[in-house]
Amino acid sequence: MSGASRGAPTPRPRPEARRVRVGAPAKINLTLRVAARGEDGYHRLSTVFHAVSLGDRMRLTDRPGRISVVTRGEHARHVADDETNLAVRAARAVRDRFGGPRMGAHLEIEKDIPVAGGMAGGSADCAAALVGAVRLWGLDVGDAELFELAAELGSDVPFALLGGTALGAGRGERLEPLECAGTLHWALAVARRGLSTPTVYHRFDERVAAGTSTPMDAGRGRPGELIGALARGDAATVAGLLVNDLQPAALDLYPGLAATLELGRAAGALAGIVSGSGPTCAFLCADGDAARAVAAVLGPSPEVTAVRTATGAAPGALGPVGGDPR
Repeated sequence: MSGASRGAPTPRPRPEARRVRVGAPAKINLTLRVAARGEDGYHRLSTVFHAVSLGDRMRLTDRPGRISVVTRGEHARHVADDETNLAVRAARAVRDRFGGPRMGAHLEIEKDIPVAGGMAGGSADCAAALVGAVRLWGLDVGDAELFELAAELGSDVPFALLGGTALGAGRGERLEPLECAGTLHWALAVARRGLSTPTVYHRFDERVAAGTSTPMDAGRGRPGELIGALARGDAATVAGLLVNDLQPAALDLYPGLAATLELGRAAGALAGIVSGSGPTCAFLCADGDAARAVAAVLGPSPEVTAVRTATGAAPGALGPVGGDPR
């Protein structure tokens, strides 16, 4: 898959093996600055995305004329296996824009990313389906075209394609890759219930109206100190710069998260933050041993249903060099 658009793509001959596998990562927002809601109903963001090794895996099998999905794994019960599934929508979008009506696929998702957890699991599945459908059907689609379609499907989907670490602007769909030296180690606490992203944003708006939350300044620049710390691989400095404008709203809606954040910090994490719109709590740790120690403390908490350790930055659905499936 090239990095440039090639005009009107045409199907290529299908390989003998009519099945492909693709993975896509969960994300953590190292910073998430949110402006007041605009007249178009959207919030402009300035965020630093960070992809981690926790991810979903997808297998696509050729099934001419029909697109279907089945989801397996710990979080599968929270996902609809019908036409509302984001992965199905993505595969259909590829077929409609770049392919033909006879193309079809059966999608099997191994769901490891928490649902409604603030880690963009739906966007990861969407990205995996985009890449998988293009490969399965042998379509000549440039990366630029795929990123354009991804942005139409959801503001987090382009980053799930890209992976790594990136500065996001607009609604998060405008990306600038960032250097992230070394490895960041994380302990992730999955909460017992989810939070709806629209509900969290609505609560953020209420807090802004009440004067209890301050929206991002329209003239805010790049988070240069964080970008420099990431480039140096300075985890301790990164920890001190984690910020999430949606965290107070998430804590209002789910007060038990405050105890989880305090528990992880007391267990030795460098810092803890609500991931995106929540309620998963992400704890940056000094190394792998520290991450496992923090996870062991978080596990018995009554507000935590599961704990995971992960590392970043991880590749996106396009893979580490923009093409080969994982």
